Amino acid sequence: MSKVRVMSFAVSIDGYGAGPNQDLQNPLGVRGPELMAWFFQTRVWRKMQGLDGGETGIDNELAEQSMSGMGAWILGRNMFGPVRGPWPDENWKGWWGDEPPYHTPTFVLTHHARAPLTMQGGTEFRFVTEGIHAALEQARAAAGERDIRIGGGASVIRQYLLAGLIDELHLAVQPVLLGSGESLLGGIDMHALGYECKRHVAGERAMHVFIGRRA
Repeated sequence: MSKVRVMSFAVSIDGYGAGPNQDLQNPLGVRGPELMAWFFQTRVWRKMQGLDGGETGIDNELAEQSMSGMGAWILGRNMFGPVRGPWPDENWKGWWGDEPPYHTPTFVLTHHARAPLTMQGGTEFRFVTEGIHAALEQARAAAGERDIRIGGGASVIRQYLLAGLIDELHLAVQPVLLGSGESLLGGIDMHALGYECKRHVAGERAMHVFIGRRA
């Protein structure tokens, strides 16, 4: 059976998954790009940008694993774009250009309906207004036997955690203190929810922590 997974989600030492004040100029929030410094150096990220080179160590290997083999993705609306409230039009098609990196059906949680959006490379954004359970049900139908990745942001991951719907988390802990922003696990008793740290791996620029359900 497919699993619901969070993979390569970057967090600061003080537990923030994004900086404050997300907008068009700061899609990851103020200082948010510091969380992704480990990823920006990898070969897989540079390849996604059409660039050569990049590091090929542990960080790159784990990033590659996190981007492959998914049957569906689920994203919060902030991950899709900075537009708030009802869609003024359908001109905004995401942060990624004509070919987003997902290459699968990708379900965007929103309070405002919008027609599905088909992009190059096999990504189809489907906008779900009925909440996290409906999005997961649709993602399961689309993914078949393959896994489903909860791509973020932090608030979406928190919702799925509190609902007991996430099987595994891979957090890339970046050695930076943000001080403020979107907390990932603040106020959530992960032990009471049945999770434990399964393993941790030191990458070149991040500590990779793997969390799963206790046996």
